[in-house]
Amino acid sequence: MAMADVVEATLAGMGFELVEARASGGGRHLSIFIDRPGGVTVDHCAEVSRHLARVFEVEGIDYDRLEVSSPGLDRPLRKAADFARFAGSKVDVRMRTPDASGRRRFTGLLRGSDGGVATVQVEGRDVALNVDDIERARLVPNV
Repeated sequence: MAMADVVEATLAGMGFELVEARASGGGRHLSIFIDRPGGVTVDHCAEVSRHLARVFEVEGIDYDRLEVSSPGLDRPLRKAADFARFAGSKVDVRMRTPDASGRRRFTGLLRGSDGGVATVQVEGRDVALNVDDIERARLVPNV
């Protein structure tokens, strides 16, 4: 079982969502980004880190450093469920390929997601974006 699959299954049992799992340094440094409704605290990160360390030992996942943190205010959106959950938030979306007008980047108010299509209000008009064609999407922090 892949490291991300182990992490996702473990987190689900703890009431957390896996936002992203990355391995760097030849797989020796693991970075895990978690979220849950209501947000993530430092204590949550410590609890998840301790639990994952035990799970990785049992699963035989070898690493030197494990880092568990929240995704931050500019949280990435990856799954269709993310686009539904964060409806009403400002987002910045970059598509893999440009639309008919040559545009690849859309910043606006996320209206929601239905059937794998996210709707973003950009400059007063709704734009339908296929979630599978999104290269990168992030929340835009309200500052």
